[in-house]
Amino acid sequence: MIIDPENVPNRTTSNYPEQFKHIVKGRVKKALGNAAGLKNFGVNLVTLQPGSCSALRHWHTRQDEFIYILSGEATLITNAGAEILTPGMMAGFPAGEENGHHLVNRSDDLVIYLEVGDRTANDEGAYPDDDLIAKADGNGKWIFTTKDGTLYQS
Repeated sequence: MIIDPENVPNRTTSNYPEQFKHIVKGRVKKALGNAAGLKNFGVNLVTLQPGSCSALRHWHTRQDEFIYILSGEATLITNAGAEILTPGMMAGFPAGEENGHHLVNRSDDLVIYLEVGDRTANDEGAYPDDDLIAKADGNGKWIFTTKDGTLYQS
């Protein structure tokens, strides 16, 4: 199936609880994998405005993640610290490795990258810097709680 990414709708909303949504303001995703009908993994074309983040710093228990920088200069923050990624660079985050990560656009230009992740069931996301846990329900929707299990109200 051939798809022009320009015809894939932009998603600017976030599934995060309200108090965390400002962190990803300026992030735009195009769900290319969904548009192609992919079932086992997702592919997003992501644009980060200056000052925006890809996500809260996190890691997954069961799902792998991969990013590939297409344009701009992104700062990757992991447990090891910060490093600059430029076009052609990539990073992978194997499931179960407790290495919280996210991209931050600290530049004055757009950052554009591909984000690939699998859709393994019963995944959880851990957020080492925030009082947040994410658990995937049976339909792929994320349920957010505090670390003590209190449900965030949407």
